[in-house]
Amino acid sequence: MNLYLSIVEQNLLSAPVLFFCLGFSASVLGASIALPSGVSKMIAIYLMLAIGFKGGAAVGMDALSTEVLLCLLVGVALSGVMPFAAFRFLGLVSPLPAMDRAAIAAHYGSISIVTFTAATDALVRLGLEFSATMAAVAAAMEAPAIISAVYLLQKFGSRTVSNARLRNQSVMREVFFNVTIVVLLGAFAIGAVTGKDGLSDVSGFLVDPFRGVLCLFLLDLGAVAGQGLRTGWRSLRWPLVLFAAWMPALSATLAFLSAFAFGLSHGNAALLMTLAASASYIAAPAAMRMAAPEARPEIYLTMALGVTFPLNLLVGVPLYISLASFLAL
Repeated sequence: MNLYLSIVEQNLLSAPVLFFCLGFSASVLGASIALPSGVSKMIAIYLMLAIGFKGGAAVGMDALSTEVLLCLLVGVALSGVMPFAAFRFLGLVSPLPAMDRAAIAAHYGSISIVTFTAATDALVRLGLEFSATMAAVAAAMEAPAIISAVYLLQKFGSRTVSNARLRNQSVMREVFFNVTIVVLLGAFAIGAVTGKDGLSDVSGFLVDPFRGVLCLFLLDLGAVAGQGLRTGWRSLRWPLVLFAAWMPALSATLAFLSAFAFGLSHGNAALLMTLAASASYIAAPAAMRMAAPEARPEIYLTMALGVTFPLNLLVGVPLYISLASFLAL
């Protein structure tokens, strides 16, 4: 308990989290402080570029470890399977149509790269080691959930959306060529090729300013989340709010059990739990706009960004790090 409270205190008092709280609270109260969409996208690309490059440079200096490969297998499996569990559970607790349930399921199987970034930042501040190559796990966990959701749409989706559209190559193209996967994997590959020298060359751009840029991005994300919750709360019913809290807990528990079974290190286990518990709001929305245009973004985006993301940032990440500490005993 003391460890958990200590991690909570450090996380809540960290500059990135406080900037998120500033943006969120100001937006809920009616202030308009969100960055222009182009600036926000540029910052998001910067963060993915930095994470991917540093992970690739770590591979360039030392190949993927067996532990990271195990994390990769577990992560991909969870990403592919959890949408089916989410879809089924939503059908039990909510009258939402299959189209909305599949779209929500995609978000809760895929991952949030910003939540992952916040967790790595917390681990660095706590002095806990983790593999930089866990960035490869984050990239690999984006697509399987979206593919599973497209399958659910094909099998249970609204008849007003033709199977031909759902099978359209543009949907799969959006899945595999969305900006998160392309930039993360591309930067990862470049970092792996250039290695230590490449990292040294760009450290002034990708390493030193990273935390400051993260603060700016979380300020903007807090404003977006607050605005979404302020305008979209009427679309949420209590079962959906509870789902947005319960589903990440289930995914994190499965990741913890896997980490325990494979004997993962403290830092890598915490990151695997964080990835499993996070909910996408970049790759999944882009794919669902094409695959399920009738699904309501005011529901799935408000759940992922307005409920799950703040919950993970303020409570989840410290909890995952604390639970992972038991693996180090």
